[in-house]
Amino acid sequence: MPKGALVIISAPSGTGKSTVCRRLLQRRKDLRYSVSCTTRVPRPGEKHGRHYQFLGAEDFKRRVQRHEFLEWAMVHGYYYGTPRHFIEGSLKEGRWVLLAIDVQGAAAIRRKLPESVLVFLLPPSWEELKGRLAGRHEDSQSAATRLANARAELEAAKRYDYVVVNDELEAAVSQIECIITAESLKTSRREFLDLP
Repeated sequence: MPKGALVIISAPSGTGKSTVCRRLLQRRKDLRYSVSCTTRVPRPGEKHGRHYQFLGAEDFKRRVQRHEFLEWAMVHGYYYGTPRHFIEGSLKEGRWVLLAIDVQGAAAIRRKLPESVLVFLLPPSWEELKGRLAGRHEDSQSAATRLANARAELEAAKRYDYVVVNDELEAAVSQIECIITAESLKTSRREFLDLP
């Protein structure tokens, strides 16, 4: 059976990683999406179990104590965690898993699953990122926090395997599709025929 892998997409808030992931899942039926857990309040249009598993802080902490997360951290003032069982089970089945996660989480997972494929999604420019964050339905303090955190996140891009600029959605999605295809063809992820 061919080996699956975890494809991690990280980006500063407002760069479009959720939209890119949705398009990838529409175009690549071989991908499974890992729904992260968070204690933040759902944004307009977000659904529990589809965009995130929205949990109370006490429930989240209980799951941490039971080691249910592959990694977890506090980001932008809220807890975020990656469910362990889904990812480990999918990889054992030889599946490819897509995960949108912050840079802290990506680094923690890379230490545990070194064959993960890390893709950093860049905004077209700093000004464009500021405009996208200002247009979100959040309070000004939350937007300011996300913009301040974006500087450190952009520095972390140097530790990723690939960098894709999201200045045109379909082009960015196509580039990530090419990365997934190339990674799936690596000899380390393939099985070879046993010759007589």
